[in-house]
Amino acid sequence: MGETLRQRMAARRVKDGDGRPLPKYRWWQQLSRSLFSLRIDEGGREVVYSVDVRHNGDASDGEVRARLYVDGHQQAVSKTPARFPVAGGVIEVATTSFGLRRIHYVTTGGREHQLAPDPRSGAGRRMRFHREHPAVSRAIGVVSVLFLLVGVVLLGLQLAETISEIPPIAERLGVFVSPVQLPLWLNIALGAGAAVASTERALRLRYHWMLDALGN
Repeated sequence: MGETLRQRMAARRVKDGDGRPLPKYRWWQQLSRSLFSLRIDEGGREVVYSVDVRHNGDASDGEVRARLYVDGHQQAVSKTPARFPVAGGVIEVATTSFGLRRIHYVTTGGREHQLAPDPRSGAGRRMRFHREHPAVSRAIGVVSVLFLLVGVVLLGLQLAETISEIPPIAERLGVFVSPVQLPLWLNIALGAGAAVASTERALRLRYHWMLDALGN
């Protein structure tokens, strides 16, 4: 299967790494750093691929980059979305404003496998919480979706009201007044809730073009 233009562009963004060792994951990096790994058998020898993403961007220029480490040493660097060639396929990495959107190993045959999060990371802790408390975890996921759905509805009403105030549209169709008028404090609270919901979904690598694109 031929590569798409987007895939070819992602491949061209990959630069050689400098060989430095993979930094240890720190407890205060729960939401600012993602660290995932993949183990592949290469001719009877297990090779560990690790992908490190700092969501606040690099200190030098603010760009969000993914870094590929092989057996603990940096092999390649790329701006996101990234596409790293590895044994038997590629590792694809995509980010949002709240974390990771995708981090998968895609084999040459087209099969996809999500990489495993570091158990000390936010994603790793969220995965462990889901295993230990599945019912509560699912409930949290439902609440996250509800917060984002409310945000979509409110944003749609606000956009409709703003667009209807454009003179040619107002003269032809009249001005639409949103039936939902919320106080400032509630708007702020709902916005904060939506941000938390987006972060929670990013920790589980959940993404929907309509829900999760609002904050990106």
